[in-house]
Amino acid sequence: MQTVNIHDAKTNLSKLVERAATRGEGFIIARAGKPLVKVVPLEQAERPKRRIGFMKDRVKVPDDWKEIGRAEIEALFEGEA
Repeated sequence: MQTVNIHDAKTNLSKLVERAATRGEGFIIARAGKPLVKVVPLEQAERPKRRIGFMKDRVKVPDDWKEIGRAEIEALFEGEA
């Protein structure tokens, strides 16, 4: 765990807190080399896990999905629209 002088902690507080919150890296604030306080991230509630494939049986994709609208798109690019 990183130990930071109180002056440096004041100067870099935003960065230190961001690292603690996102990476889980707590730190100790010291005065004249003597530890005063320990800063640790709060436990975050678990996010619901993404359910891959949850629409599997509800959505049908046609086999020729790459061809849908091809003629119209080609006409726009070739200036025939």
